[in-house]
Amino acid sequence: MALVVQKYGGSSVADADGVKRVAQRIVATKKAGNDVVVVVSAMGDTTDDLIDMAKQVSPLPPGRELDMLLTAGERISMALLAMAIANLGHEARSFTGSQAGVITDDSHGKAKIIDVTPGRIRSALDEDAICIVAGFQGVSQNTKDITTLGRGGSDTTAVALAASLDADVCEIYSDVDGVFTADPRIVSAARKLPRISYEEMLEMAANGAKILHLRCVEYARRYNIPIHVRSSFSQKEGTWVVDSSDIEGQDMEQAIISGVAHDRSEAKITVVGVPDKVGEAAAIFSVLSDAEINIDMIVQNVSAASTGRTDISFTLPSTDGQAALTALNKLKDRIGFESLRYDDRIGKVSLIGAGMRSHPGVTAKFFNAIAEAGVNIEMISTSEIRISVVVAQDDIDAAVVAAHRAFDLDAEQVEAVVYGGTGR
Repeated sequence: MALVVQKYGGSSVADADGVKRVAQRIVATKKAGNDVVVVVSAMGDTTDDLIDMAKQVSPLPPGRELDMLLTAGERISMALLAMAIANLGHEARSFTGSQAGVITDDSHGKAKIIDVTPGRIRSALDEDAICIVAGFQGVSQNTKDITTLGRGGSDTTAVALAASLDADVCEIYSDVDGVFTADPRIVSAARKLPRISYEEMLEMAANGAKILHLRCVEYARRYNIPIHVRSSFSQKEGTWVVDSSDIEGQDMEQAIISGVAHDRSEAKITVVGVPDKVGEAAAIFSVLSDAEINIDMIVQNVSAASTGRTDISFTLPSTDGQAALTALNKLKDRIGFESLRYDDRIGKVSLIGAGMRSHPGVTAKFFNAIAEAGVNIEMISTSEIRISVVVAQDDIDAAVVAAHRAFDLDAEQVEAVVYGGTGR
């Protein structure tokens, strides 16, 4: 008997018919002789609707109360799903994040999981029940308040539960058939990947691929939990996210490039005229760190000999743009920089593949493909298995298509299908 943890996204349980279809899949897994724990997201656009409602009541809702509101979406899903499973003749018990033992820090809206103590889940499994857990939420270790994990938090809940229960596999269900070489809504000939390493998936997730959340993949790599990404709308085999050694042991020659990811949610800030002195860059990024703003790409120009000043540009989530500008303006008099420039009409395109570290010429081919598409590159960043560029937002699609075609990633026949319309 295997222990299977399944996670279903909002598009999979968007309405009553979706809930019933998911219930049938869960019961089929149970009938196959498995213990089953299910993590479920809020139905459809419920979370967005709740956020909109909160903003109508208060322009700046308190974090504690907003978390209390948002967790209602998953509680609705889990209860309805348990009811649908009961109609199929199987016992199902629903649990909130706190009841499932998901312990977090105190940060409302983007809490991190500290520990999982799934005592009630184990007891329910011992009594042959199917466990339905509300994703995206937990309880603060110190305040005992309800917390939420941020966007994609249900993915992280599922993998964390799988690790704590020593599950055999964590299945992440969405409305696409797996992980593709590019977003199928941009590249219709994108290919489904049968397997991808944790490292490659981390880079894909960090650079805009929405199919898996970054923290979920980090958790899976840390505890070596195999993830099977598949669609709840079909019975097709999906994509396995596993340790790189499991891939290298099966493939004599791993593909050079795994895929092309893109991100439209970033903005760029340039701090103009920073005095080229020791400690100025540290002061800039320290104040951003204190504001809990994550920085992605950073470029510092060579200082002008005549002025002794330099420009520092960096990218960050566009949702943090105003907070970053406010924090930096408080430093202007102390540092003495000239001005701030803000641009939210940018995007990031990334080429990802573990095979590129042993193949010269990848960078040249990537840049040539983008140049031939008539796309200008504003910033460049690299890692051992990734090359990222910042381009104008209007050029993202052209850059993705050009890079995908240049590395022969197009499928011979169209196979990418987004069943629910969102890709999650």
